[in-house]
Amino acid sequence: MARLVIRNCSVLVVPAEGECRVDEYQDIVIEDGVIDEVMPAGALAPAVDIEELDATGLIAVPGLVNSHTHSPMVMMRGAAEDVSIDDWFNRKIWPMEMNLTAERVKVGARLACAEMLLAGVTTFVDHYFHADQIAAAALETGIRADLAPTFFSSTGTDGREAAYEAARQVRALGESAARNGLPRITASLGPHATYTVSEEDLVRTAGVAQAEGFRIHLHAAETADQTQASMDRLGATPIQVLDRTNVLEAGALIAHGCGITDADLPILAKHAARTTVAACPKIYLKLAMGTTTPVRQLWSAGISVGVGTDGAAVHNTLDVWESLRLLALTQKQREQDAEWMTISDTLRLATRGGAAAAGMPDELGAIEPGRRADIALVDLSGPHCRPLHDPRAALVYSVRASDVVTVVVDGNIVVKDRKLTSADLDEILTDASDLAHTLVDLSRGGAVQHYAP
Repeated sequence: MARLVIRNCSVLVVPAEGECRVDEYQDIVIEDGVIDEVMPAGALAPAVDIEELDATGLIAVPGLVNSHTHSPMVMMRGAAEDVSIDDWFNRKIWPMEMNLTAERVKVGARLACAEMLLAGVTTFVDHYFHADQIAAAALETGIRADLAPTFFSSTGTDGREAAYEAARQVRALGESAARNGLPRITASLGPHATYTVSEEDLVRTAGVAQAEGFRIHLHAAETADQTQASMDRLGATPIQVLDRTNVLEAGALIAHGCGITDADLPILAKHAARTTVAACPKIYLKLAMGTTTPVRQLWSAGISVGVGTDGAAVHNTLDVWESLRLLALTQKQREQDAEWMTISDTLRLATRGGAAAAGMPDELGAIEPGRRADIALVDLSGPHCRPLHDPRAALVYSVRASDVVTVVVDGNIVVKDRKLTSADLDEILTDASDLAHTLVDLSRGGAVQHYAP
């Protein structure tokens, strides 16, 4: 049985409720990918069969979860700036996605996995095309992922069924590589959105999800305008559409939800055990979407919320530290309440909330015995974190991705001393640079879909 001990670190303790705290001078004992014990430093005697990792001066935090992203879109980073949300889709991104190939998706996914691991993200929840290539990149780099192969109703029966089959294949791939009972790669079903997928296809998707044990990951109620358009077109809000098509009953991760209304909350509350929402605050600011995810109202309805980045084509980075900081700030602004979205609430959302968004609320999200050993070791000694009156405040408001020193996923060291150990970063960067121009070329014409909320 593989054993790893992280020696002499501080540990961020994230309880299910109440204040987070930092326990100093701790050792974390890991056996076969699972946290076995957290104990005072030095209590466990050295042994020849134990790998030791000196973490003196570092704080151990639960590995961050990117609760909603489109990882291969790093290849379009910076290529769709200063445009409206309509033009972002119709003039930039969906025309660019005409250029997608399996090879280009894998190259982008490898870059995304490297970026996230180096920033302390140990799990990402993805929604994109060629999910098998994203799975291959995740397996190679050592990150944990839940992947939802995307489809539009405009691709017809063949496109829908191919997406279902892709999810089955990703799940099988993850199960074949599983360690100690828990696959590192899992799958969800990925209808794109309530405005690009018909109710008939949503009903079919819910049926497949319930019959085969999948979750459903999709965009819904992204903006207030989308909610109004849904009311005008279908006589129902996007959340009501998800309810009447059985998507909520099957279990759903809803991306964004900025257009969720007060009338939607009782519906969501009925399905709180199977429903989570991912908030990606930076893109709401950048695309001038008018509002942000109503976290306070969702929590009052018992809905778990995680934080994500969406794709780097709009977020520009896959930096979850940046996202959680913006989440706290925009929530205070939304509610006009400086005492709302406390440091502890923000850290809990980024860890335990992220674990729920990834479909693993009991396996991830805290450094506790019995949970998977997904851990980031962070250096708070930089001038931007000093003086260190409260390390929790530094984690929310000061830390940079570059402050992450070492990352462990499933008990494996995948980043050490700020260097990727699981893959060749230089090769990843070279491959991405060589192919990036092919993704942003608009000369082909056409688009994979048309945005009309």
